[in-house]
Amino acid sequence: MPLLIIAFGVILLLIFIMGLKLNTFVSLIIVSFVVALLLGMPMTDIVSSIEAGLGSTLGHIALIFGMGAMLGRLIADAGGANRIANTLIDKFGQKRIQWAILFASFIVGIALFLEVAIVLLIPIIYSIAKEMKVSIVYLGLPMVAAALATHAFLPPHPGPTAVAAEYGANIGLVLLYGIIIAIPTVILSGILFPKLAKNIVPSAFTREGSASFGVAKSFKDDEMPGFGISVFTALFPVILMGIGAIVDIIKVEQVIPDNMWTDMAAFVGNASTAMVISLLVAIYTMGIRRNISMKKMMDSCGSAINSIGMLLLIIGGGGALKQVLIDGGVGDYVASIFAGTSLSPIFFAWLVAAILRICLGSGTVATLTTAGLVIPSLATMPDVNLELVTLATGAGSAIAAHVNDAGFWMVKESLGMTLKEALGTYTILSTVVAVAGLAFTMILDIFI
Repeated sequence: MPLLIIAFGVILLLIFIMGLKLNTFVSLIIVSFVVALLLGMPMTDIVSSIEAGLGSTLGHIALIFGMGAMLGRLIADAGGANRIANTLIDKFGQKRIQWAILFASFIVGIALFLEVAIVLLIPIIYSIAKEMKVSIVYLGLPMVAAALATHAFLPPHPGPTAVAAEYGANIGLVLLYGIIIAIPTVILSGILFPKLAKNIVPSAFTREGSASFGVAKSFKDDEMPGFGISVFTALFPVILMGIGAIVDIIKVEQVIPDNMWTDMAAFVGNASTAMVISLLVAIYTMGIRRNISMKKMMDSCGSAINSIGMLLLIIGGGGALKQVLIDGGVGDYVASIFAGTSLSPIFFAWLVAAILRICLGSGTVATLTTAGLVIPSLATMPDVNLELVTLATGAGSAIAAHVNDAGFWMVKESLGMTLKEALGTYTILSTVVAVAGLAFTMILDIFI
């Protein structure tokens, strides 16, 4: 019965979101109430369960998410992201233009959310494609591969950040391992797959893109910050969290005893602290240092927060549904089904996330809901690597982007593809990211 109730809840959510076009957050909350009642939870406990799930989820990630949005917007509005992309393209040359796009998108994608990275980079890619007389799809697929991989694997993106907290994984190690996994994944999906896709869907590679995306905010050369400072600002939270991850490894291995310096490094390397410090650094490097007024920078920050308000609520709604599943005993039920199974917890987390992603369309909701189903089974496996389970969940949440995914439509429209071409390129590409991410995660599990 619990699995049938989950299936009913998923179908109901799809009907609300896709059929009735109901707001996603509202749909999640309604479904949470319905599922809680069907699971037999006492009515007096339902509201508190939903509030606890929403509050605990937002309580951990709101700071990281909000600071990350502001950091990305400051870099973009100052021209730093344009400088990164243009410089790398100049250095790599025309023959290696895909590698330049991949590299630039990976760097920019670390600091920017998936949708923001796409909106920012598409106009630049559109201009380059026009100048070099190549298809925008030829350049666009490496871009979306890198943006999708960073979104699925790397904090401070909402999915991996939220699910790491739910599993109790070390977010610094998630970042470190995520980069190791993401690099070969984006090469496979962003460089090798497009060669195959050109044979599968050749018509897609004749597309010139939508002219509406060809109008980008233009910067004169002297208006943009330097390449070095732009990269430093975008990657500063990664540097800080990397330091925290290294300190955590040293503590586990007991190389040196705890002291004031290790405590300070752990504090600075904490994801929340790292994002606050990085935002302050960006205010100086992207603003004060370039004589941009504080009012203008704060307008950018305010705009960034306004744009993510609903997404924060959706993430909280996913947390509410996850909490209802846990409090309703679904997680325990699923765990009992797999009790004694030889199925790898890494593969199990990936499989659950993949199924939910295909059904719901939202990778973030899929990761949060997966946590509610996987957490009980992890309690019986004390030796499991929680960081790798987090990454496997992220990999599963990237699979098979299709018509119920807003990102799918964004990619389709921006690259000027037909529905069939988008299904034959981006849907398969996202599946390659998911499967490759799982494969490289399981390979890494052998060595750590």
